[in-house]
This record gives sequence, structure tokens and C-alpha cells, in this order.
Amino acid sequence: MDYQLLLLTIAVSFILAVIAAPLIIPLLRRMKFGQQVRDDGPQTHLKKAGTPTMGGIIIMVAFTLSFLKFSVVNSDFYVLLVATLGYGLIGFLDDYIKIAFKRSLGLTARQKLAGQLLIGVVLCVLLINAGHNTGISVPGTSISFDWGAWFYYPFIILMMMAVTNAVNFTDGVDGLLSGVSAIALAAFAVVAMQATSIAAGVCAAAMIGAVLGFLVFNAHPAKVFMGDFGSFGIGGAIGAIAIVTKTELLFVVIGGVFVVEMLSVILQVASFKTRGKRIFRMSPIHHHFELGGWSEWRVVVSFWAVSLVLAAVGLYISKGL
Repeated sequence: MDYQLLLLTIAVSFILAVIAAPLIIPLLRRMKFGQQVRDDGPQTHLKKAGTPTMGGIIIMVAFTLSFLKFSVVNSDFYVLLVATLGYGLIGFLDDYIKIAFKRSLGLTARQKLAGQLLIGVVLCVLLINAGHNTGISVPGTSISFDWGAWFYYPFIILMMMAVTNAVNFTDGVDGLLSGVSAIALAAFAVVAMQATSIAAGVCAAAMIGAVLGFLVFNAHPAKVFMGDFGSFGIGGAIGAIAIVTKTELLFVVIGGVFVVEMLSVILQVASFKTRGKRIFRMSPIHHHFELGGWSEWRVVVSFWAVSLVLAAVGLYISKGL
């Protein structure tokens, strides 16, 4: 795969995002698409109330235009596009309900899961029609197994649910998700080059440019938040790239920050329901550090650093370094 194509895609997507943001942010402000802040969250976040949200539209527009421009059109292309836009649509609906009804919660958990299940089924149909390999390999080993379609496709549906929710949980501090996702996507772009999947490589590059362009306006103090529209779309792209490059389990390493964020929520809820006690000051875990006295910038830089290390480990395991 020509790495120059990926660099060009990143550059174009970045420029599109930087151009789109100054046009979209004032529009979101005029439409009163302001962030609703949780009362039980860090008190420092209360001043963010009213900051324009649903900025994920900036990411999705830049991504879609650059992906359509530079990607080849094949079976991988459709899987990647449907995953990104499909899960992004769930996030869009969640954001819209929050804004329209002026509340911090949008779709119910059951409604989100139903939407994710539907998109997952559509992806499975696309994969089946493409004759997708149903084997799964353990990264860094020669171990692989294929339990057939009856195991693989339910696994894919659950995996996409896990990935999109894990990425969504990571959004909550200015610039956190933008940076962590760009790092993870850069690693998966290398993986895509190894797998010679042009569509996956271009998808990663288009999303890298989009989130970095968005980061210009999302870095602390954020002028705009991506909302679930952006986070679910990013999660859909990352999960789909792992699927089409046959590195499904590698996400656990490269996306380790996302995994820890999701586990912190699961453990917190399980502990509170069974013992009546919390493990963390607040979940997801980035809020735990905030309530412990860390500044937003310290949390973001620390999580970016951890993500860089995990991306390097993931590439080493996959023999990308």
C-alpha cells in the first residue's frame, strides 16, 4: 500500500475539519445545541454547560468526504462505511434527544443496544456476502481458531457493541478521546498496510485527519464537544478496521485505554449493586483522576502517553515495528 496515499488522506481530512469547524460551531451555538452537564460529575465541568455539542458532525463530514474520495470501493469499503455511519447515527439520535429535551441522558441503554444490535446484524450480512474469513488469531502467537459462522458472527456483533461503548466512555474530558483515538487509529493504519487493505488504511487515515482537525477546537478549553455522534462513529470505524484486517483481538492491546475505561464502568456498577460500595471516586476512570485532584490537561496527557505505549506494544506484537 502506498503510504503517500494515507498521508494525503490525513491532510485532506484534517483541512476539511479545520475549515468546517468555524462554520458549524456558530451554527450549533445559534441552534442552542449546548452541552447538558451531569450534576453528579466533577464540579469543574459545570462551567462547560452550554458549550456547543454534536460537533461530531465536523468529524463525520471530514471523514466521509475524504474516505469517499481516496478509498477503493470493495467489500471492505462498504463494511467500514456502514459501521462508521451506522453507529454514528445511533450517537446522532442520542445527541438530538439530549438537546431537544434538555437533559443529560438521551437514548436509554436498551435503545442504544437495540440500535447497535441492528447495525451489527447488517455488518454481518455484508461480511457473509463478502465471504469473510471467520477464523480468529491470537496476536503475537501462531494460535488461531475457527469455530465457524455460528460463533464468529455473534462474536462480531458483541465486539462492535463493546468497542463502540468503550470508545464512547472515553469521551468526557477536553481532547481526551480525540487524541487517544488518533493514536489507536495510527496503529491500525500500520496494521492495515501490513494486511494490504487499502480501504481499511484509508478509513484509518481519514478518521485520523478528522479527529486531529477536530482536536484543534476540542483541546482544553474546548470550544465544541463531539457528542455521541462523534464517539460512536469513531468506535464504529476502529472496530470495523480491526474486523476487515483480521486483527479483532489486537484491539484489546492497541485500544487498551478504551478497554480500561469500559471495565472501570462495569466494575463500578457491579460493585455498587452487589456491595453498595464504589471502587472509584467516579467512573469512567478519567473522572476518578479528576476528582483526585488531577487537572484536565494532566489526565489527557497521561492517557495519551499510555495510549502511545499500548499502540507501540500492539504494533510490536503484530510485527509492525
